[in-house]
Amino acid sequence: MDAFWDYFSVLAPSVGLALIFWLVMRSVFRVDTGERQAKAEHEEREARQWASERAGRTSPGAGSGAGTPPAKDQE
Repeated sequence: MDAFWDYFSVLAPSVGLALIFWLVMRSVFRVDTGERQAKAEHEEREARQWASERAGRTSPGAGSGAGTPPAKDQE
């Protein structure tokens, strides 16, 4: 039984440090995943807002015919 405690006292710090390292890395990856999801949602919302603003906007001079090709009979 004496040999067990000798091995335990040698291996326990390494196992404990490995466990702490694993917990820290797991929390970092979970935070990163959540941040990426939030950023993707934000960018999607911005893209929808931009598209709706662009769709609602008319081209400059739309009423005067500027920027539109002439009709066939006017050429």
